Amino acid sequence: MTGGYQSGMDTLLAGRRLSPVQRRIAHYLSEHLDEAIFLSSVELAERAGVSQPSVTRFAMVLGFAGYPELRQALRPLVMGGLPDVPQASVLRSAVDDEIRNLTVVRDRLAHLPLRELGESLAATEPLPVLGLRVSSGLATTFAYYARRIHPDVRLLTHGGSELADGLHAARRAGAEWVVAVVLPRYPVEAVQALEYAAKLGLKAAVITDKPGLPAEVVLDAPVGDRLVFDSHAAPLALAMALVEAMADAAPLRTRARLEEFERMTDETGTFLPGEPV
Repeated sequence: MTGGYQSGMDTLLAGRRLSPVQRRIAHYLSEHLDEAIFLSSVELAERAGVSQPSVTRFAMVLGFAGYPELRQALRPLVMGGLPDVPQASVLRSAVDDEIRNLTVVRDRLAHLPLRELGESLAATEPLPVLGLRVSSGLATTFAYYARRIHPDVRLLTHGGSELADGLHAARRAGAEWVVAVVLPRYPVEAVQALEYAAKLGLKAAVITDKPGLPAEVVLDAPVGDRLVFDSHAAPLALAMALVEAMADAAPLRTRARLEEFERMTDETGTFLPGEPV
């Protein structure tokens, strides 16, 4: 795809939060715009591997009445004879975006309350960690490492009454904080869980890309949205920084627990020789 095409597509897509299906359409248009401007919505849907109504909704998300209006707006990008410019692949662009996202986190570190929050999380026992749907992956990673340095981490990745029970049980056992991961697309149930946690008297620390969630501390980091599904390099880096802050807050306990874990894994042969945790 030419640089002129890409520039025009980027302008249309700027600031839009697209669903995975809509990203498939955008990716197809970005790679095949010279052909796509002559396709019907049905043909575009077949080429992109989506439904025809999805094409119509995609056009409306971009501010057009329907696909014919979007196609008409795209034609000048091709017919105008814009010069060819070497263009990075979609994957390269996605990696470049993640590098920028990580740079954003790096530049914010000095202004984030990581030290204070790490002390609070290290002191609360138990420590519930919440993550639903796609957020469960990062929540599980955070909980896995936090368990290496904290005596009682409780992972909550299922919704419904089980989630409410888990929060209630953690509070009754003495928890003062909950860590929640809330990434796009944001489950309504996750926000409701934060509101319920507040009613129980739990303070919340949220790892997200969306400022303004109901929590005492919001640690926001941008997600990559160039691919069909989001990538979470920056939120992961922020989560690992929070684990580091927890470890620093209780150095003697951290050392003891890590040494105990190493002895246990050596005795049981859990890992290949020479491999880290």
